[in-house]
Amino acid sequence: MFKKVALWSLWGGFLAYAFLFAPPDRPDTFQLIQNLSTGKVEGINPLIVALFNIMGVLPLLYTCVLPLDGRGQKIRAWPFSIGSFAVGAFALLPYLALRQPNPTFSGQKNGWLKLIDSRWFGGFIAIGAIALLVYGLIQGDWSNFVYQWQTSRFIHVMSLDFCLLCLLFPVLLSDDMARRGLKDQRIFWAVTLLPLLGALAYVTLRPPVAVGELSEVTLSNARESAG
Repeated sequence: MFKKVALWSLWGGFLAYAFLFAPPDRPDTFQLIQNLSTGKVEGINPLIVALFNIMGVLPLLYTCVLPLDGRGQKIRAWPFSIGSFAVGAFALLPYLALRQPNPTFSGQKNGWLKLIDSRWFGGFIAIGAIALLVYGLIQGDWSNFVYQWQTSRFIHVMSLDFCLLCLLFPVLLSDDMARRGLKDQRIFWAVTLLPLLGALAYVTLRPPVAVGELSEVTLSNARESAG
């Protein structure tokens, strides 16, 4: 119950901050978004370019987990997953608050679930995210970024959204580990204490979810989680 209250409070607080307390939008915001969306990035701080593009990669990172988690939920995961591509944590937080613990997976994986559960899909996401991070950190102008963060609602809120998406992944991690028979808590803490990079390593290296009847390992993990 505490986790749900905390997640709803975080969602409400983020909404209130974004619309009431973040810096006002600049007149050139729409043009900036249009240029970033169409690849016209000449003259734009590479840090902004990298941040904008990585906000399209992070929802893919969550896609490695959400459809498998949603299989056992009363609510559908896919609307929140799709919504996160547009509004990031604003769409993801309600799902995290509404979902129930789900450390098991039963039945068969369809083609889509096999795709997002594969290591090569996780590796593809990791390569893209790391390439964008390196590009932004090496080529970016930090003083300009700080100025834009202080004067542009779009840059300000997008930056906070990025931080939230990096930090929220562990909310889904314990159940995902249980579905794979991973009991070593050092994995959980390594991913938690190394935001983003830990999650990228996890989706690249994790074993696949077993299909068919629930395994004894999975059932054991489910009993431990329930207890």
